Amino acid sequence: MQLPDIDIGLSEEDLAVRETCHRFARDVLRPVGRELDRLQDPAQVIARDSVLWDVFRQYRELGLHEVFADTTMDPAARARMMCVINEELSWGDVGLAITLGLSQFHQPWVEQSGDAALRTRFCDPARLTIGCWGLTEPDHGSDTVSFTEPCFDDPKLRANCIARKDGDHYVINGQKAAWVSNGSIADIAVLFCTLEPERGFRGGCVILVPLDLPGVERPRPLDKIGQRSLNQGQIFFSDVRVPASHLVIGPDVYPFALEGMLCHGNAGMSQLFIGVARAALDHALEYAQERIQGGVPIGRHQNVRARLFRMFTKVEAARALTRRTALYLAVNPPSIQHAIAAKVFSTNTAFEVASEALQIFGGNGLSREYPMEKLLRDARASMIEDGCNEMLGLIAGARIQGF
Repeated sequence: MQLPDIDIGLSEEDLAVRETCHRFARDVLRPVGRELDRLQDPAQVIARDSVLWDVFRQYRELGLHEVFADTTMDPAARARMMCVINEELSWGDVGLAITLGLSQFHQPWVEQSGDAALRTRFCDPARLTIGCWGLTEPDHGSDTVSFTEPCFDDPKLRANCIARKDGDHYVINGQKAAWVSNGSIADIAVLFCTLEPERGFRGGCVILVPLDLPGVERPRPLDKIGQRSLNQGQIFFSDVRVPASHLVIGPDVYPFALEGMLCHGNAGMSQLFIGVARAALDHALEYAQERIQGGVPIGRHQNVRARLFRMFTKVEAARALTRRTALYLAVNPPSIQHAIAAKVFSTNTAFEVASEALQIFGGNGLSREYPMEKLLRDARASMIEDGCNEMLGLIAGARIQGF
């Protein structure tokens, strides 16, 4: 069932991109996401014969990857278009939407490094190159990004991944946790690690690490409850040497870079999970017209009608906050409290709406023959991804109070 469209301010190009993304999400991402979700072994998702690689090919043939890399576009127009792209793709399958979007995560960092060899190798538009963000560690999760909290400056909290300067190279040892998205398939990692451990996590840095270097090991991908189409896996570093030119951010500006990255990452997450919430609402609306109980479609029963309205209200409110935040961040300095508010509200909305939709499906909602149990699992992961919502709320709360 098609809901009325009240999007305002979208250009003709935005509308055309939205239609292209919607068809791609409906015809490719949704069925492929369902197929990959049902694979027992997560290693099958990234196998050479996996349909995942065909998804990458079609995504690039549509030219959607070019929007991410386009630095000539008006920032506000680009932000508006990215909202459209992220929402539509995740409406199809959020695991695949994250996979595709994150594959280009490394590009602005490589450009910032000024390293011509890295740019030639990893930013060639004619060749598929996959990036990843190496942040979370086995003994540390959201504390690695909690720059407003005392733990961020505590040197007793020893990092699991540490770099040291050695002449004109950096040598990296340690481990990133199994939650590195695209970790098992990436060609290059944007590695957030510790360079000056005596300063705690504040002594961090950002280093670009090609993942075919000696000393890099990647075991089997993570087997997890939801977003099973999104590969996530550990990365081990044993005396991995990279040239000093691969250092993009040093400790003196690391906290500011981390805050900026978290800000834009959370804003992106909010866009993605609007798509999940909308997918759940769409499924519930369609089912409410088809399922007969008491001699009539269940959508005519007052309790179902009221539930659908609550779901609709949450989706529309979350989208409004998400779009407003994205447009602000495109042309203004980072506002972490607004980005976190958008992420927390949108991911909570996705889970709540998916849960309400499953309730409308009743017993059928629990069956794998229907789409709701997958959407619920996919949505639940979002409340932990890119910082768990509770810790993010503490960071935003500190910023609201001016510290």
